[in-house]
Amino acid sequence: MSQVFAPPPDIDRLRSRAWLAAAVGIAVSAGGFFLDRGQFFRSYLVSWLFWLGIALGCYAVALLHQLSRGAWGLMIRRALGAATRTLPLLLLLFVPIVVGLSEIYVWARPEAVAADEVIQQKSWYLNRNGFLLRAALYFLIWMGPAWLLNRMSLRQDAAADDRTFRRMQGIAAPALGLYCLAATFASVDWLMSLNPHWYSSLWGVNFIGGHAVSAFAFIIPVALFLAGRKPMDEQFQPRHFHDYGKLLLAFVMLWTYFQLSQLIIIWSGNLPEEVTFYLTRTEGGWLWVSILLAVGHFALPFVLLLSRDLKRDARKLAWVAVVLLVMRWVDLYWQAAPAFAHGEGQHGLHLHWLDLSTMVGIGGLWLAVYFGELKKRPLLPAFEPYLREAVADE
Repeated sequence: MSQVFAPPPDIDRLRSRAWLAAAVGIAVSAGGFFLDRGQFFRSYLVSWLFWLGIALGCYAVALLHQLSRGAWGLMIRRALGAATRTLPLLLLLFVPIVVGLSEIYVWARPEAVAADEVIQQKSWYLNRNGFLLRAALYFLIWMGPAWLLNRMSLRQDAAADDRTFRRMQGIAAPALGLYCLAATFASVDWLMSLNPHWYSSLWGVNFIGGHAVSAFAFIIPVALFLAGRKPMDEQFQPRHFHDYGKLLLAFVMLWTYFQLSQLIIIWSGNLPEEVTFYLTRTEGGWLWVSILLAVGHFALPFVLLLSRDLKRDARKLAWVAVVLLVMRWVDLYWQAAPAFAHGEGQHGLHLHWLDLSTMVGIGGLWLAVYFGELKKRPLLPAFEPYLREAVADE
């Protein structure tokens, strides 16, 4: 099969809108930086983690597809690959976090470390140089295999070579293990260390599970957009969206399992240094955010995604995906924001307009780059050995 699956021209329209959103969001956030420097960096961290989660989730799903094969993954491989090529941008966008390190993390303030014995005991790990070196290592671990896989996938547009597929599998196997390892340590550095007195052995898998939900919650609307335009309107079928819906349901349940496991373990242990995490998030306005997460991130999607008809209806499935995408931000905010008020949430729930403006600014920039990458390559690899099977009429 040598058909060229060129991206639709409508991608340019989406990219233009993304650039406009980026300009507005960045301008408003820049004003917020001068008005409230501390709040800017705290809001920026949550927004950056949200968009990073989509990119890393797409990377992990792409690796999973290479190992398992299947029509579901081949149909969105190039859409997933475009997201992985935004990792250099996200590395660049990490710079403001480095600049505002002491505004975000208590362990980065010398006076706070000097007055806290617990932080002093952890300072061999929680220090500025170690934080930066590990961040560089994480991105190297993620970006290296992503670059190789994108390069090898591009070869499948030029000529048929069954060996390419096997080589990609050989790269994906260790890359998936390294992704999980790096993401686990990154979750400790970037989120859990916001409260250096608290810890959880399940924090890393929570972080990874959220990435998988973010990936499918993002890629389903993208697939719907492509399925409504040539040439992919003749390639996407209800069975593909049925697969995406099943996978989304599976990862929603996996995320819920990790969250409940963490809650049960900490609650049954009943140790003061652990239970404060949940006590804080069941007081004041945070109680309603916790309830919103339970309903919006699990109960509602779980009930809806049980329906076979809904999963085969791309538009309805996309609405569920959008809800989950919003819940992913709520989850990150729920994890991070209470720790920003020194003493774990003493000041209660307090949304700030910078939370929205940084989301729009980073998101607009990320989407503009993403759509630019999506436009660069055919939407399907023309000489992939399993392409004919993937697009076969059900």
